[in-house]
Amino acid sequence: MKKVYRLEDLDCANCAAKMERSVAKIDGVQNVSISFMAQRMAIEADEDRFEEIMDEVVKKCKKVEPDCRIIR
Repeated sequence: MKKVYRLEDLDCANCAAKMERSVAKIDGVQNVSISFMAQRMAIEADEDRFEEIMDEVVKKCKKVEPDCRIIR
């Protein structure tokens, strides 16, 4: 399953790259792309575990960029 989410308060391109690398390591994530300029995250992950994976994505992103919110 592939979905695109809007991001709020993503402060820099370096943080976006760190978030992307961190999310890519999550089991079940096939592909992820985080764009600082567009303030968007496109993620492709296992459909049967998608919500569980997204909960982990939120946790990982908060560690890198505490102010950033993923609009779900």
